[in-house]
Amino acid sequence: MRQVPRRGGPPWGGVPRPVLRWALVAAGLVVVLTAGWLLWPDDEPPPRQREYRAETACLLTGAQGVASPEAGPVWSGMQEASLATQVKVQYLEVDGPQTGAQAETFLAGLVQNRCDVIFAVGAAPVAGVPKIAARYPQARFVAFGAIEPGRNVSVVDDSDPEVVRQQAHDLVVALTRTPS
Repeated sequence: MRQVPRRGGPPWGGVPRPVLRWALVAAGLVVVLTAGWLLWPDDEPPPRQREYRAETACLLTGAQGVASPEAGPVWSGMQEASLATQVKVQYLEVDGPQTGAQAETFLAGLVQNRCDVIFAVGAAPVAGVPKIAARYPQARFVAFGAIEPGRNVSVVDDSDPEVVRQQAHDLVVALTRTPS
């Protein structure tokens, strides 16, 4: 005998009603969980980009970098001033032999990077300042050590770390008061 399909029956065929109910509950649960996951707020705020001014203050240090006792207060003062004024600050270490001639290469690089003022801390960076300052008269240098000041070279020769920090801070803040 041939079976004739029933007309007007449920479209799901012969699926028992309890199985159908569980399938619908599971599908609804998947939809609710997916919507909750998609709409859940982010745990972390979006990253903030710091807006800097056009001025840049650069620091050249010896091989120990800003961890050296003479460079630490200078870098600290520069960072404090940057937070207050949005002047960009950066530092670079003399790599290789710690000589004035080696430091000259790094000082010239900072001039080429268009630093508005270049701080030199440590024996080698300070020793390299006079020659580079003469070669680049438009650049401004601040030497934290014992050298002769020049037309574009200022000298801070103090052993008190707090005085040195404050001097570096004030020199960076002063960038905001001069026309670029």
